[in-house]
Amino acid sequence: MMNKRYSLHKIHDEANCPFDEAGYSWFKFGDTQFAHIFAEDLFNGFIKEFGDEILEQEEIILFPSPYHSIPTASNFLCAFFKEHLNYFLFEHGKSACVEGKIHRKQTYVQDYGNMSFEERMTLIAGDTYYIDKSFVDGKFCIFIDDIKITGSHEKTVDKILKEYDVNGEFIFVYFAELMNPDIHPRIENHYNYFKIKTAKDLVEVMNSDHFSFNTRITKYILLMEDGDFDFVYQNLSKKMLSQMLLLAISNNYHQVEEYKRNINKLKNNLQWQLTYKKDNDKILTHQNSQSV
Repeated sequence: MMNKRYSLHKIHDEANCPFDEAGYSWFKFGDTQFAHIFAEDLFNGFIKEFGDEILEQEEIILFPSPYHSIPTASNFLCAFFKEHLNYFLFEHGKSACVEGKIHRKQTYVQDYGNMSFEERMTLIAGDTYYIDKSFVDGKFCIFIDDIKITGSHEKTVDKILKEYDVNGEFIFVYFAELMNPDIHPRIENHYNYFKIKTAKDLVEVMNSDHFSFNTRITKYILLMEDGDFDFVYQNLSKKMLSQMLLLAISNNYHQVEEYKRNINKLKNNLQWQLTYKKDNDKILTHQNSQSV
């Protein structure tokens, strides 16, 4: 069966971006405000084209791009797209869709956005994926991703579905798609880093009211040189730093050589804070008991 595809924005010309580059860059580094905006735009475009087909379905499963423990930016896009889709289904008296997950085991430190199609496929080939066939088989599945540059993501998902012998109807939905094969895939990094040039830019995004950690920003910080890492560390709350450490551990980043130095710096500094707080609490408790 042929997969169907939909993309909201088509990239034909390197000099003329059809979407908000600044917003997209912030979105890729965890600004969920733009995930909300982009999801609404994507849903509105998608439903115009596929609304009738959607209403014919009994069960719909929505998939973000594969991840292990820390969500990707497209995971937030998918979550907000799901809200719009469910409201549309509700208005038409239909059952809500459910969110599925393609599990992935490996992680890599290389910058995917700079790679050619061949390099991307080689990198992904070393990954391990899992999908629950009994949950997905025979269903109408929508796979959401933020951008299609080379199609490596789609080919990988396709391969997983074939490997697990999953049948059903599949639509791949993208916020943007590169249509011009003469443009090098590294344009993806032009979009990714459009507004993120320095550690200061990163801290600005992270201290906004609508920030959530994703894989990109976590890996980016863990690969930072000392000066930049220290700047980020000094300008974030302890709560946020603790959250980042726990997320990194949950994704097994502590077992990746390139991340170990900054993970240990995080751990040691946070441990010192914790010990200091405990000692302080003991002193205060002692002082309070003396003054009673």
